[in-house]
Amino acid sequence: MSKNIIVVGGGAAGMLAAYFAAEAGNKVTLLEKNEKLGKKIYITGKGRCNLTNACDVEELFLNVKSNSKFLYSAFYGFDNSRVIDFFESHGMPVKVERGNRVFPVSDKSSDVIFALQKALKEKNVEVLLHTEVSKLCYEKITDTKADEEAADKKTELKITGVILKDGTTMAADAVIVATGGLSYPSTGSTGDGYKMAEDAGHTVTECTPSLVPFNVKEEWVKSLQGLSLKNTAISIYSGKKKLYEDFGEMLFTHFGVSGPMILSASASIKQSLIKQPLDMYIDLKPALTQEALDKRILREFEEAKNKQFKNSINRLLPAKMIPVIIELSGIDQDKKVNEISKEERNRLLMLFKKLPVTLNGPRGYNEAIITKGGIKVKEINPSTMESKLVNGLYFAGEVLDLDAYTGGFNLQIAWSTGYLAGTSAAV
Repeated sequence: MSKNIIVVGGGAAGMLAAYFAAEAGNKVTLLEKNEKLGKKIYITGKGRCNLTNACDVEELFLNVKSNSKFLYSAFYGFDNSRVIDFFESHGMPVKVERGNRVFPVSDKSSDVIFALQKALKEKNVEVLLHTEVSKLCYEKITDTKADEEAADKKTELKITGVILKDGTTMAADAVIVATGGLSYPSTGSTGDGYKMAEDAGHTVTECTPSLVPFNVKEEWVKSLQGLSLKNTAISIYSGKKKLYEDFGEMLFTHFGVSGPMILSASASIKQSLIKQPLDMYIDLKPALTQEALDKRILREFEEAKNKQFKNSINRLLPAKMIPVIIELSGIDQDKKVNEISKEERNRLLMLFKKLPVTLNGPRGYNEAIITKGGIKVKEINPSTMESKLVNGLYFAGEVLDLDAYTGGFNLQIAWSTGYLAGTSAAV
C-alpha cells in the first residue's frame, strides 16, 4: 500500500531521502522554506561542491569525528561509489582530485542541484518552496501486545503529519526531518529541526561551529590576506600540550587563518579548549630538517653576499611574506647579507621552522561549514534512521550529532543517512 511521506528540508539529505522514499511508489512531498532547493550545496567547496571522497569505505569511518559507528548501516547501504553512480546516472559526470576529493567535471555546484532536481522530477516528488514547518504532529499509541488491563501499559508516539507556519496541517504516514544544523544560517540552517526533535522528546547535544576558520591576535597576518601556503605543517598547543598537528594547505585571511588544515584543526580540538588563546607554529619548510634548511639559507646568502638582506630570500618565500619575515626577524632589511651574524641567521631559521601565531578562538556559524553536535544518535535507530521515541519519524543529515573532517565526508554523511531514512520510511 502506498504511503504518504513528508520530507522537511530540501538540502542534500532531504533531497536524497525524498528520491528514495518515492522510488517505491509512495506519494512524497518535499517542504523547503527557502525560495529554492540546495542553497547550502550551492556554496560548498567554494561553489564547486566536493560531493564525496573516493577513498575506501573503511576510510570514510576514520574521517568521521563524532559517532562514526552509528553510520555503519548508512555508509555500507549507500557508500561513496553509489553516490558517484547516482550522480553520473543523472547526467552529472564527476572527477577525482587530490586527496580523493570528488567534484562535478564542470566544477559547478549548481550541476549537483540540477541532477537532484531531475531525479526528484523523475520520481514525481512534489516540491513545495517557501513552505516552513513550525511543528510535528503525533498521537499516542498503546502497545497492543500488552495486556489491555495492565497498569504499566507502554505508551508510544506515532507521527501523523506536520503543521506549517501558516497554520495548515499536512497529514503523513511518515516524516523525515532533514533541516540541517546551524552553520551558514543564510542558507536556512537555523536549528529548526532541533526544536522539532526536542518537542518530540529527543535530546539535542551541545552545538558549536565546526570546520571553521580561526581569528588570530597578530596584526601582521592581515598583510598576508589571500596568501595560500601549500606543503606546510602546523602544530597547535595549549601551554606545553600539543593538541593538533597536520601537513597540507592553509590560507591567511583579513581576520586570521583558514584552509583545509585549519578547518580540520577546528573539528579536532576539544570544545573546552578551542575558545581560549592557543599557540600555533607554522613550519614553512617541513621537508627540510633545521640543519638542511640552515645549509640552504647559507647557500642563498653566499650567492647574494653583496646584496641587501631584503633581496636575498626571495627564492625561499612567497613575495608577500618577505616583509613580514624580515620584520619578525629583527634584522635590518638594508643590511648587507655578508654582515648578518650567526645569531641573526638562527632567528631567521626559527621563523621558517616555527613561525608563531596566536589563535584567538574560532569564527561563528556564518563561516562554519558544519555544526558539531545535534540530535543524540542513541535515540535513533542506526539501521533505519527512525526515532526510537516516535514511530514514523526519521532524521537525516546534519541535524544529527554527526560531523566529519573536510574532504567530502560531511556530504557523504548527508547522502548515506538521507538514503537510509528514505528507503526505511518507504517500507
